[in-house]
Amino acid sequence: MRKKNTVCDVGSWLYSEVVRDHFFNPRNLLIDDAAYEADGLGVVGSPACGDVMAVWIQVDHRGRIHECKWRTFGCASAIASTSMMSVMATENGGMTLARAKRLTPEAIIERLGGLPDRKYHCSVLGHQGLREAVKDYEENHAN
Repeated sequence: MRKKNTVCDVGSWLYSEVVRDHFFNPRNLLIDDAAYEADGLGVVGSPACGDVMAVWIQVDHRGRIHECKWRTFGCASAIASTSMMSVMATENGGMTLARAKRLTPEAIIERLGGLPDRKYHCSVLGHQGLREAVKDYEENHAN
C-alpha cells in the first residue's frame, strides 16, 4: 500500500510546479548574513502580519546586479516569489538597477506560473525588497 504524502498532497496543492520547486528548493537564499558583504540592503514587511523580508544585492562595475540574496519569514508564496525575484534579478548577466526598480509583482507571478489571488501580496514583498536594496545601494554609492 502506497503512503499518502500528507505534507503536500499533489491533489490539494494550489500552486504551479514552478512555485512548488522554488518553495522546496529556494534559489539564492542567505542563511547567515554575518559575514556577507552587500552593496545594498532592503528590508520590507511587517512583523505583525508575519511576512518580513530582507534582500541583499551586489552590483558589478557595469551597474548590474550580479548577486541577489534574500531571507524571508513567510508562507510558501512569499518564499517562492522571493526566490524567483532573485533569479530574475541575476539572470542573463544581471538586471540593471533601472530595470530592477521597474520589476513588477505581475512579472514575478507570471514567471511563477501564477499565484492564488489572495497571495498577490507575497510577490509585492519581493519587488519592494529589491527596490529598497537598489535605493540603499544608490544612496550609499552616489557618484
